[in-house]
Amino acid sequence: MSRLSLLLLVILAACALGLVTSQHQARQLFAELEREQARAAGLEVEHGQLQLEASTWARHARVERVARERLHMRPPEAKRLQILDAPPPGGSRP
Repeated sequence: MSRLSLLLLVILAACALGLVTSQHQARQLFAELEREQARAAGLEVEHGQLQLEASTWARHARVERVARERLHMRPPEAKRLQILDAPPPGGSRP
């Protein structure tokens, strides 16, 4: 009976160590999950800010001002404009 008790004690100790190890690993993974969720939320905020900044940089008035001031561009004269009709969709012109 003593051998059986010793064997059961060893099995119990192994199970207890396994339980403690798995609980520790689960807590570590949960903490990592929370860190990554916080990081994802921060990245979403940054993405929104970058979208707002991109829309500000791409405003028509700003692009026109930069083209005029920095690139010394100007609108074409009216006599140099040609307006073309678009071909009908799905085929060539008759």
